[in-house]
Amino acid sequence: MGQIVLELDVMMARRRISLNDLAERVGITNVNLSKIKNNKVNAMRFSTLGAICEALDCEPGDILKYDPEGPNAAE
Repeated sequence: MGQIVLELDVMMARRRISLNDLAERVGITNVNLSKIKNNKVNAMRFSTLGAICEALDCEPGDILKYDPEGPNAAE
């Protein structure tokens, strides 16, 4: 089964924004944003996704990707 992969780090690099700056703009803690950035979350509120997209001037599809091979691709 595939999985959704967050590519927030890629968009942050394109927009040249730091974790601290983005967390402040979105209104979440650095720790929570770091978990999102590093794909350590199982869920995200649409309001958080919307705030991230607004801060980065992007669409959800710019940071959410589908990996059809999922986490077990190397096995």
